[in-house]
Amino acid sequence: MTQQIIWSNILLQCKKNVQKKIKPYFKTLSKPQPDLGVGAGGDQLKQVDLAAEKAIINTLKRHKISFTLISEESGVKEYGKTPHEHFVTTDPIDGTTNLMRGIPFYATSIAVSTKPFLNNIHTALVTDLTHNITYLAKKGKGAYREGRKIGPSKNAVLEEAVIGIDLNTYNVLELAPRVTRLIQRTKHIRHLGANALELCYVADGTTDAFLDLRGKLRTTDMAAACLIIKEAGAKITTPNGKPLNAKLSPKQKVSFIAASNPKIHKAILNLVKPRLKKEAK
Repeated sequence: MTQQIIWSNILLQCKKNVQKKIKPYFKTLSKPQPDLGVGAGGDQLKQVDLAAEKAIINTLKRHKISFTLISEESGVKEYGKTPHEHFVTTDPIDGTTNLMRGIPFYATSIAVSTKPFLNNIHTALVTDLTHNITYLAKKGKGAYREGRKIGPSKNAVLEEAVIGIDLNTYNVLELAPRVTRLIQRTKHIRHLGANALELCYVADGTTDAFLDLRGKLRTTDMAAACLIIKEAGAKITTPNGKPLNAKLSPKQKVSFIAASNPKIHKAILNLVKPRLKKEAK
């Protein structure tokens, strides 16, 4: 009989190992970095990213777990005798630019699934590496922040909502008209630079919504936070209001609207949906 894996404990161990292994690199982040090429997600590789990824891999191997790694850094790799039994999707450090520049907002994101799709994720962890705050969710069991169950904001007034919008794109002239009406309706627009954490902020009620309409964000960035959002009781859909599901891959891109409650979600959807072109499949 196969020994049952308590994934929440394993992910917490991964987190601790990441924190330990990346710490030595903090002293040299402001110095010129070696050219390590480009990762599977298309971003320039950094030593600290690879150290975080290695910490996750080694933790899983130490527990003799067979798995398929889906990582923003190394891409898709198989480990063990039965690698298709578990899929581990990770952005070892979400918000690397923040980390490199000393901005205290970056995270480790890890999701475990039975198949390589968002809807098959059953356990997820996102850790704020600066403040050592961990979000954890298990499918059907709710979402937790530092061991306490969380839920989203009940604010239903769009004008007073705190809303995150990722505008980080070269196609800003194309994107701007799609969000102009939303920006005009609310006074509190934010973007902090680590999308996994920003989604968790919606899950625990810190903010009221977060949307990314660029079609640029990889599923490796938001896989874990997607389950945390759902288990907290918040809402996440495509920009057309359809259920969000996508392949877990460093090449797969998504757009979404995440909101604390149906009323805020509907208000945002009504403002951005008419301006959207046909959503890319």
